[in-house]
Amino acid sequence: MAWAEAGESLTARWRSANGRPAPKRVEVVSDSLTADDAYRMASQGIAMLWHGDFHNGRQILSALDRRVGAGKKKTPGTPADVFYRYRQSRSHRARILGLLLIPLDPGPVVPLRRAPDIREAAAEAYGDIGESSIVSLHELVGAIGAHQWRRNGVYVDALHGRIHPHYGTFFPTRSEYVDLVAAAPLPSDTLAFDVGTGTGVLAAILARRGVRRVVATDNEPRAIACAGENFRNLGVQDRAEAVLTDMFPLGRAPLVVCNPPWIPATPHSSLDSAVYDPGSRMLFRFLNELPDHLEPGGEGWLVLSDLAEHLGLRSREDLLTAIKAAGLKVVERLDTRPTHPKASDRGDPLFAARAAEVTSLWRLVPR
Repeated sequence: MAWAEAGESLTARWRSANGRPAPKRVEVVSDSLTADDAYRMASQGIAMLWHGDFHNGRQILSALDRRVGAGKKKTPGTPADVFYRYRQSRSHRARILGLLLIPLDPGPVVPLRRAPDIREAAAEAYGDIGESSIVSLHELVGAIGAHQWRRNGVYVDALHGRIHPHYGTFFPTRSEYVDLVAAAPLPSDTLAFDVGTGTGVLAAILARRGVRRVVATDNEPRAIACAGENFRNLGVQDRAEAVLTDMFPLGRAPLVVCNPPWIPATPHSSLDSAVYDPGSRMLFRFLNELPDHLEPGGEGWLVLSDLAEHLGLRSREDLLTAIKAAGLKVVERLDTRPTHPKASDRGDPLFAARAAEVTSLWRLVPR
């Protein structure tokens, strides 16, 4: 990435853990920058390379966030319209906040006054940093928060222990779907596959329930490293293993579990991929390939919220048709209501859909 400073042309490596492209226009700013000027520049697509006090930069970032959210009004429309406006708003916010940049020197260290020690957080998000680099302050703040999540962990009642999510790996803040997997009757205790394992929480649940071998798969190296670490921390590494592969592992199992992204929409970042599944591709692929990976008498457990149905993005008929077309039938559906705060937040643009949401574990067998 290139910019001009004091009449000199300078360059540094652009880094983005979310894969965002480097800004094309960059201006150097410092503590004299006002929040209004920062918002004006960001609205024009001008990135600001911060050379002031680190904490003052955090205050400018917070002020930008307030200005992005100011003046928003609820507008009528279908649930799908509301959802797409919500996503556009989130994307706009991410774009604006992502235009406040800070330098990283090898170490890595932030060469700004009152900068915190970000070595562990930056390494988890960006890997080894051995050269001068530029990152989004908003993204780095997120990496610092993610590092705290990883260090402290998320307590999971069904495990009587903590899951420690890595940066970029979706973590289980909602317990209801985990509880479904902890309660459903096991068809066998010999072998299970957990497809798209993420942090490994569902695989760990199955191992703790007595399944003698659990193969957890994911196509993201960060997820595999995260799941493996969690298996060791929870003491189930002798039963659960994490394998880097696309969807299913080799062979068949009497139990195959999948908790795919729940909403059929395009992800805007790596973390989004745990929530948004374009065209329900992962969902439908799991259903279509499941019969080829089940042992005779085996079951597939599909863990899925109906939020997409309430948003008008996928119908219940679409799901049932896909199940039937895959040569499967439903033997039981276990349901639970959400308990997360957004389900009762009337100020949330998606409140109506969230309040009606039901998360289900579909027990599927070949027809």
